[in-house]
Amino acid sequence: MKPGQRFWTKDELLLAINLYAKLPFGKMHSRNPQVIELATLIKRTPGSVAFKLVNFASLDPNLQKRGIKGAANSGNLDKEVWNQFYNNWDDAFEESEKLLANAKKINVEELYLHEISKYEKGLDIKRLVNTRVNQYRFRQLVLSNYNNKCCITGLTEPILLIASHITSWSKFEDNRLNPMNGLCLNALHDKAFDAGLLTISAEDYTIKISSILAKKDKIGSEYFQQYHNKPIAIPKKFPPSREFLKIHNEKFKL
Repeated sequence: MKPGQRFWTKDELLLAINLYAKLPFGKMHSRNPQVIELATLIKRTPGSVAFKLVNFASLDPNLQKRGIKGAANSGNLDKEVWNQFYNNWDDAFEESEKLLANAKKINVEELYLHEISKYEKGLDIKRLVNTRVNQYRFRQLVLSNYNNKCCITGLTEPILLIASHITSWSKFEDNRLNPMNGLCLNALHDKAFDAGLLTISAEDYTIKISSILAKKDKIGSEYFQQYHNKPIAIPKKFPPSREFLKIHNEKFKL
């Protein structure tokens, strides 16, 4: 260790991996305002934080499969924190959110005031945050994972993008915040996905359109059938879980 350097604490690593989960893959650099903000909070340089994010990238099995190595000199505590997150998303993310709120000297719910106010005009935002905070956490994780684009159409208008749970929010409580349990879809295809009229194959990530829609008029063909058997845009960091997709495939209406 160089003079003046200090070891990363577990709390600092939890804050770093919290940011890793929220950033699109190509934005984990020292010029990113979110990286700079975290560096200020934990009294480190933006370069140090950015390098730690790349350390985590080296531990990401999904990136490894793509041949992306990251910075390979991650330590044992890095690996411990990564495994804590990767194997127990909801509890680990909740812990890191509390640490982030504490570092900012605000309540956890206040982390999402700005985000919710962009989409919920004219409502009691503070009360809304208390009831929907996990929905917006999940939205932030999923949309950033898909680089704020619908994985079917490529649509980028935020108001029309939905963070769709692959498996039921109510039945799979331990994976409510897991980005691998999510798809970024536009509002129309989200409705079709939820109704079982559209699914994503667990085998090859291709889109399957129900024959119910295929038999419809030109509109059905234009908005649905053209995507049948086409692959979705797969995120670099957290691709949709094949296990969760298999569950959804079973409710698909052929």
